[in-house]
Amino acid sequence: MKRRDFIRLSSAASALALTPLELQAALKSFMPFANCPDISNRKLVLINLAGANDGLNTVIPINQYDTYSNLRPNIKVPNTGNSKFITLDTTLTDQQQIGLNPALVGFKSLYDEGILRIMQSVGYPSQNKSHFKSTDLYLTGNDGNSLLNGADTGWIGRFMELYYADLILETFPLAVEIGSNKTSLGFHAEEAHGLSLNITGQDPSGFYSVLNGLGGVPPQHLPDSDYGKQLEFINNTDSLSNTYANAISTAFNAGTNGASYPDTDLSNQLKTVARLISGDLGSKVYMVRISGFDTHNAQVQGLGDVTGRHHDLLTELSEAIKAFTTDLKRQHLDEDIVGLTFSEFGRKAKENGNFGTDHGEIAPMFVFGTPVHGGVSGTNPDLTEATANNNYQIQTVQHDYRQTFATLLQDFIGADNAVIDAAFFNHTLNDSFTNQKVDTLIKDEFSIATNCTVLSLADSASLNKTWTIHPNPFSSEINISTAAQGVSTVSFQIFNASGVLLMETTETLDANTFTLGLKHLSSGIYFFQTTIANSNRKEIHKLIKL
Repeated sequence: MKRRDFIRLSSAASALALTPLELQAALKSFMPFANCPDISNRKLVLINLAGANDGLNTVIPINQYDTYSNLRPNIKVPNTGNSKFITLDTTLTDQQQIGLNPALVGFKSLYDEGILRIMQSVGYPSQNKSHFKSTDLYLTGNDGNSLLNGADTGWIGRFMELYYADLILETFPLAVEIGSNKTSLGFHAEEAHGLSLNITGQDPSGFYSVLNGLGGVPPQHLPDSDYGKQLEFINNTDSLSNTYANAISTAFNAGTNGASYPDTDLSNQLKTVARLISGDLGSKVYMVRISGFDTHNAQVQGLGDVTGRHHDLLTELSEAIKAFTTDLKRQHLDEDIVGLTFSEFGRKAKENGNFGTDHGEIAPMFVFGTPVHGGVSGTNPDLTEATANNNYQIQTVQHDYRQTFATLLQDFIGADNAVIDAAFFNHTLNDSFTNQKVDTLIKDEFSIATNCTVLSLADSASLNKTWTIHPNPFSSEINISTAAQGVSTVSFQIFNASGVLLMETTETLDANTFTLGLKHLSSGIYFFQTTIANSNRKEIHKLIKL
């Protein structure tokens, strides 16, 4: 038994021994059934190809090479000579015959190992070709037709808030970001906003020491005003960041790397991720970033020369992912990790006059890892779609980006339909993405069967929560409010992290809100359970006291 498996089993058993019956049932609902694989340590690693990767010079459609050459006479990847494309797999059908950019030697190796799947023509309905808007759509779980999944919160944050609501020992961030100095909208949840920690530019080994030395002593007496509330939020966020930073530093110092990495920015990011995973950091999602894919010019160095900016980026990407997968495998961590690449959109099929390409619509996605069933999903995009009438765009989306994520969230992570629908829903087709999953994306031995999918403490009946509790995290008091009509009281119980009942009462609402002072509680994790009046329906909210 692995050391972390023993620790996880011991802590779970001791916690269950202390919890009341209701909380025991809720916690057990998260644990895999006996006939299911252990999914408790599974994680996703997201690699953002920022700037919109050129899919046609990444994955070359061999069956339409003449058409491709005519659209790109100056920047095409050649089919002969030392710089020719890499033939991926001669056993594929004609419509799937692919040439990889010669920079993707590492990807070819992963494909031959059976742990890389190429998703063709990934996008979303009504593609928006603005970098900012399209990125926001990807991160909020929306498409170009509506913002019905929410404009101010991210699908990853909504998912984690629901699915991982019953994580008891949360001294770590549920997500870690590296590669951009901005915190991603994708991790912003409905209630708990501090679900991720950005460690860009930091030395993880001393992250806690650095962050702890910045703060000074926070003010002890805050004014009862909007200013005071904002200052309290800043103090709370600072305190939570310190707690998370301690977990980051501890895991990094405990972890190791089992492979050598190239000296590139993306490699260093993934090297850090591997070491944090090795050090048993409990974070569930990691996101790293490689920039520079907005190749309007100098995509290649010159006529017939495949080298250039795009080739360099793909080389960095391929080598970094190859080293990362090798590292995980040597440390026997590879069965718990799936990674994928995503880009906000693709490039036009026709080159421009500057040895580059302009904004397009679709782009390939690469999914990798030991649990991944290697292969190709979809067929080569139809280049005859690209004409002067539509500004040389390829517009047919074979895979909505949310199909891939929904498949991973359910078949690899184990989420129930209702949790995924709460993260994102296909409002364009009025259908769940759990009905549009990608076949054979996850190998059978790693896939979660339908009867193994689980819910967190937020069950199907309470995904659309009636109550909102804020701030979270808090230091002295919380506000309990509801938008529901005709509700005059709130009944609730507060449990500590061990499941011990600390408080049980019914309070009267004032303008649909009640303020509860909890300054006497010690710092830690608490569960706040509300009961809906005149029903048996309950909601469980996880709160962090700083």
